[in-house]
Amino acid sequence: MQTIKFSRFGFILAAVGSAVGLGNVWKFPYVTGEYGGGAFVLVYLITALFVGVFVLIAELLIGKLGQSDAVSMFEKLAVNNGKYWKFAGFIIIVPLIILSYYSVIIGWIFHYIVISFTALPSSIEESKEIFMTLLTSDVETQLFYHTVVFALVMGIILRGVKDGIEKINKILMPLLALILTILFVYSMSLDSFSSAVSFMFNPDFTKLSSTAVIVAIGQAFYTLSLGMGVILTYAASLPKNTNIVTSSLLITVIDTLVAVVAGLIIFTFLFDQGAESTKGPGLVFISLPAVFYEFGSIGTVLSISFFVAIAFAGVTSAISMLEPMVSYLISRFNYTRQKAALICSLFFYILGVLALLSNITEYSSFMMIGGKGLFDWLDFLASTILVPIGGIMAVLFVGHAMDANRINEELIPLLGKTLTKVWFFMVRYVIPAALVIVILNETGIFKF
Repeated sequence: MQTIKFSRFGFILAAVGSAVGLGNVWKFPYVTGEYGGGAFVLVYLITALFVGVFVLIAELLIGKLGQSDAVSMFEKLAVNNGKYWKFAGFIIIVPLIILSYYSVIIGWIFHYIVISFTALPSSIEESKEIFMTLLTSDVETQLFYHTVVFALVMGIILRGVKDGIEKINKILMPLLALILTILFVYSMSLDSFSSAVSFMFNPDFTKLSSTAVIVAIGQAFYTLSLGMGVILTYAASLPKNTNIVTSSLLITVIDTLVAVVAGLIIFTFLFDQGAESTKGPGLVFISLPAVFYEFGSIGTVLSISFFVAIAFAGVTSAISMLEPMVSYLISRFNYTRQKAALICSLFFYILGVLALLSNITEYSSFMMIGGKGLFDWLDFLASTILVPIGGIMAVLFVGHAMDANRINEELIPLLGKTLTKVWFFMVRYVIPAALVIVILNETGIFKF
């Protein structure tokens, strides 16, 4: 059982730190570019502010009422069949899987901070060569930074809820906000800022396919760290009088704001130099470094600031991914925090080593299944299948397996009777159906 609580401010920062990660600053801009800008952003915003808030409320309810590790919460709160519902709690393995390759990506970011200090690539071609060399042949550099991330994340988790997770978020989240604010203010001074605003907020519905809608729903869900046991684990350390509705709204608004601001910054820089907005995952690691070079001496400062900001976002998300399984091992097996953190950290570290090796040309042929390497399979399995399934289980559990009277006691004073009924309808029927559609579309089982 959790004995150490977050402060109210500390919980919000930790939850926002979990939500604000590479999904906001790295993935959101490139999928926005791929799916045409404004119309995609509109669907993303609607989904985040409605579906996201409703699911957040559901996960915060589980955590606040469960007051334990994720597996025990499902077992404890189920009105019936608790011994079966406990298996839903094992969604906590998902963030560890994500963390294995997420750590490798954070390592790339650390490497690009160093590149920003030394010599930025002078062209897209040179930038692509640098990144592809890192990705496909530079084992030593990737291993070094992956190990740095492993040591950093484990070190923070070892210090616990108050002295580790809360304290680091109180440092890194304000710094992240400061850096993004500076970059945003600078981007506003460029002529291309108006083009970026138009691209992101002037919806062209002719570019909005059914696939784009589904991807926007999935992106909104993924970026809020839902369906992974992270939020409900943090919620077990909530102060008693926390308003979970207000907290859900605040977390969603801040998370969404960071994604939008990051998009505006990136597209402003790209458009200023006439670069393309649809470079996929390589947008940050290939297009932007070459764009920063074109800004001259100020480009070095912009590049350092940008990659440091992404690193901060990545680290705060990484520690949130480790904590659910650590909490489980401590609660269910009476492990010390040191033992639990070491076991979980070694798991994601070793799996991450295998993931990065799967991209190395020398080893990739031995680690290829169905045309995908282990790195891509882990990403596909976790973000496309397991995270939505985790979300489905969480909302179905709250909507059908928990005591409705107990939920009403929590929500009616906060939402009122009508909105509580709407919330119940959404988590029981609408959101599970939407997430099933996301899985079917993303896996290619059925294209909508």
